[in-house]
Amino acid sequence: MSLSNEFRDPDLCRNLLEQIQHLADTPFRFMEVCGTHTVSIFQSGIKSLLPENISHLSGPGCPVCVTHDSEVNTFLALAKEDVLLVTFGDLMRVPGSRGKTLKAAQADGARVNVVYSAFDALQLALANPSQNVVFLAVGFETTAPTVAATLKVAAQQQVDNFFVLPMHKLVPPALQALASDPEIRVDGLLLPGHVSTIIGLEPYMFLAGDYNIPAVISGFEPLDILQSILILLRMHKEKSSAVINNYKRAVADQGNPRAMEVMQEVFKPVNTAWRGLGDIPASGLSLREKYQNFDAREKFNPAPLHTESNPGCKCGQVLKGKILPPQCPLFASVCTPAEPVGPCMVSTEGSCAAFFKYSL
Repeated sequence: MSLSNEFRDPDLCRNLLEQIQHLADTPFRFMEVCGTHTVSIFQSGIKSLLPENISHLSGPGCPVCVTHDSEVNTFLALAKEDVLLVTFGDLMRVPGSRGKTLKAAQADGARVNVVYSAFDALQLALANPSQNVVFLAVGFETTAPTVAATLKVAAQQQVDNFFVLPMHKLVPPALQALASDPEIRVDGLLLPGHVSTIIGLEPYMFLAGDYNIPAVISGFEPLDILQSILILLRMHKEKSSAVINNYKRAVADQGNPRAMEVMQEVFKPVNTAWRGLGDIPASGLSLREKYQNFDAREKFNPAPLHTESNPGCKCGQVLKGKILPPQCPLFASVCTPAEPVGPCMVSTEGSCAAFFKYSL
């Protein structure tokens, strides 16, 4: 039996569900802040098996979904420049504030390539020395170290036609924004496993210490998630709060110091805008002075575009846990995975896409 199968054992899952049902005698709202958790909770059937007293909310854990309209419009403006844009696949269909997408820009003649990593983008630049290549760098702390490492290689090799548009987001500041918002009430948080492999336990401690919110770093298999929910429920029942690492087979309490070191060498924290959450202090990353010659904004200064959100799209409220996707008036009618209006329906890890695929 493989390790993943062991974490899907039906008998162990039933046992955990029975314990959860026994404790769930009062309403309990938990939020996950990782798109992979979103999909796993739906895909495994956990959402439908939880007691009615337990409400599951999806938070801002999908990097494509939290990319702000202004950032989408910036890379659409770059598509009009004499550059080769390089991106991850999900960004191709994220609509800007007037509904335009990179896919549409590509159909109009823009040069856009899809890659699997920042290093692939650097390889394209090396293979095309006469072409300016711009990599659209989105993602949380999980992907930022790989982009930083790629920029270190580009600097060492003195590559002068490779640029990055930094749009990375940091998870702990977003969680602080959620925790401090009086309109958002959650009784527990499932913390992202992938991000936590990089940053470890310490950056989340404020959740329990300052806001009395129980939080658990969780893996992605059914047993991981069910056990993490049970831990949250027990703390809620005991009126205690702590930050627990329940994913020790992958996450060290101290995280990955080397990855953090590389990320901090290349990037510095800056204020940035999140879709739905607004401007959050020190929640984004920009290039330090040593690496600013790789900054696409500095090189091309793309003209700002109209930044009004798409009318009717409630992605922002979904990302804050204020509404569920079916409560958006566009859900499954105007907005579908085939023709998405908002980014939560674009990404495979988006809440709206998960609801559409697994709940309809």
